[in-house]
Amino acid sequence: MTESPTPATGPGAPGLPMVVRAEGLPSRVRIHEVGPRDGLQNEKTVVPTDVKAEFVRRLAAAGLTTVEATSFVRPEWVPQLADAEQLFPMLDEVREAGTDLPVLVPNARGLDRALALGARHVAVFASATESFARRNLNRTVTESLAMFEPVVTRAKAEGLRVRGYLSMCFGDPWEGPVPEAQVVRAAAALHAMGCDELSLGDTIGVATPGQVGSLLRALHAAGVEPGALAVHFHDTYGQALSNTLAALQHGVTVVDASAGGLGGCPYARSATGNLATEDLVWMLHGLGIDTGTDLGALVATSDWLAARLGRPSPSRTVRALSHQE
Repeated sequence: MTESPTPATGPGAPGLPMVVRAEGLPSRVRIHEVGPRDGLQNEKTVVPTDVKAEFVRRLAAAGLTTVEATSFVRPEWVPQLADAEQLFPMLDEVREAGTDLPVLVPNARGLDRALALGARHVAVFASATESFARRNLNRTVTESLAMFEPVVTRAKAEGLRVRGYLSMCFGDPWEGPVPEAQVVRAAAALHAMGCDELSLGDTIGVATPGQVGSLLRALHAAGVEPGALAVHFHDTYGQALSNTLAALQHGVTVVDASAGGLGGCPYARSATGNLATEDLVWMLHGLGIDTGTDLGALVATSDWLAARLGRPSPSRTVRALSHQE
């Protein structure tokens, strides 16, 4: 009788990456989880509010310390997030336990709504290109930045932390490759108006590692240090992890990701899913970089949500560890 092999355990076993530390990388990375907002906003079927709340709770329980909860946009703009006023109070216990729950605010009215519910971390979302600024905000780049300035100023006066998203930093579906100087101008403007953190978005997923490094060097030369930056990659061409690694090599320590690889962009059809949080954690843990997260709990959370969305997760790590078909 042949004995069944004993399952391997420890680093390198299924479910745990082999850890090999690389030089020149940070010891810790903070993951800015965007699944409940950026991940779900592109879903055509409206997800029940109680499912969204449970999703946030599970992500926080998995060790994610920053979970973007929702967006205070006009309901007709993004119907999936029309329940922001109902959802945010359902997360009071999560906030009280120490999880940071940023919310998007498109304008002064959005900030009013967020403040009324006690939000302590908000984000504005700008564009590096005119085409996307027109489609996303119905304004030019200059007009949108002018709209954001009083929002950021007031938020800071209220003691809030402010994040600035900058979309189309590498390529635009209408304009093609985006000139580096154009991105630097918009990023420097957001930085100057008081944003605590800037998230550089590869909205349609066309960036490559060399392009990432070049932009980060240009921003550094313009006075925007890596410590003020985050990166937000979409995985259209399978480059999200390699682009993330390039950013880490240039001093960035905050990475946006979406549980299960959910997401896209309702205003740019060529934008596919975000970098999956589980795929990011697998790579970071394999490099010996601390994230404070429990990979097994993340996979279980994405499995749980996938069942409610009625389809398997696109995350390779989720599929490998949960044996989804």
